[in-house]
Amino acid sequence: MGSPKVREYFKKKYLEMVERGETWELLRLMGPTGPRAIVEGREMIVLASNNYLNLANDPRIKRAAIEAIEKYGWGAGSDWSIAGYTDLQEELHRKIAEFKKTEAGLAFQTGYGVNAGTIPKIVGKGDIVLSDELNHGSIIDGIRLSRADKIIYKHCDVSDLEDKLRKVHGKYNNILIVTDGVFSMDGDIAPMDKIQKLADEFGAMTYVDDAHGEGVLGEGRGIGVHFGLEDKIDFQMGTFSKALGSFGGMLAGDREVIDYVRNTARTWLLSAAYPPSVTAANIKALEIVMSEPERVRRLWDNTKYFKKELESLGFNTGKSQTPIIPVIVGDTKKVKELARMLFDEGIFVLPIVYPMVPRGTERIRNQVNADHTREDLDKALNAYERAGKKLGII
Repeated sequence: MGSPKVREYFKKKYLEMVERGETWELLRLMGPTGPRAIVEGREMIVLASNNYLNLANDPRIKRAAIEAIEKYGWGAGSDWSIAGYTDLQEELHRKIAEFKKTEAGLAFQTGYGVNAGTIPKIVGKGDIVLSDELNHGSIIDGIRLSRADKIIYKHCDVSDLEDKLRKVHGKYNNILIVTDGVFSMDGDIAPMDKIQKLADEFGAMTYVDDAHGEGVLGEGRGIGVHFGLEDKIDFQMGTFSKALGSFGGMLAGDREVIDYVRNTARTWLLSAAYPPSVTAANIKALEIVMSEPERVRRLWDNTKYFKKELESLGFNTGKSQTPIIPVIVGDTKKVKELARMLFDEGIFVLPIVYPMVPRGTERIRNQVNADHTREDLDKALNAYERAGKKLGII
């Protein structure tokens, strides 16, 4: 037992969060995740997962992981930088570069670790970062750790970005523009073509967090390929844990960029390598996405159908351009009740409230899966219609 004083202090802080409705209720999955899953003992249609391409339980990926365990054992035994770097890991780095169409690639332990470790090593004191106001928290933390100056530009507002670039141009050693590729709460896409054009004009570096773009944009390869900028964006960050259905983060770019980051980023140097089975699973996931474009097409077919039907019912889906389709309610109590009613009808969704999103924009974030059937989506739409009418949302 710790100190009673410390215990009471954090109990009070936690109960204050509960009172404000700012805590997460953890719901247990009792089996593999997919378009449907067993949640708290019930089969549910899952609209709350990042598993866009339904690869998290793919038998080929599981088989690759099992074969790696048989050959390499379970644990890596060390950090990659010391004695945990295998020939399998080297193959994954080559595969990342092939996937992102860049010169080189580097796997990280997590997507968070990519941003928290890379950004502080590519900018520092005397540099400035221009960051979209809705960027992910891991980007925000990476910028804070860098000690570089920071300016926030309005969300996806290229004119505001240009104005701010003009004000700082020539006053800093380096300028870095950082943006999410696909924004995780609204599902809209950064105008990367216009951002890159401004970066070229003002001599700035570009860094894009493509965590929700891989498997979705650019025939599955992400925002660089989507805009034809794979050889222009300086730092392409990504993750294996969403559409690729596995685990870990990645960085892709020029050979010199990757060599530098590999030798400086503390999150890469000072964290244990993940098990060889994860490495093998990541390789297989990349191969599947590159060889099966029909998965991405199915994802987009489902996305267009579900979004169109939600809007026809009268729901506000905001600025969504991707399989992230919010239903914006704008009221904490009402959105939580909507999520509860949908759950009761076998639809697994979660309410997203402040501080995850600004007050007045509380929503349910739906994430469509490539292998949702039309029956799955129609059942969810019917549940939305009943609950939405009962709550006066539509």
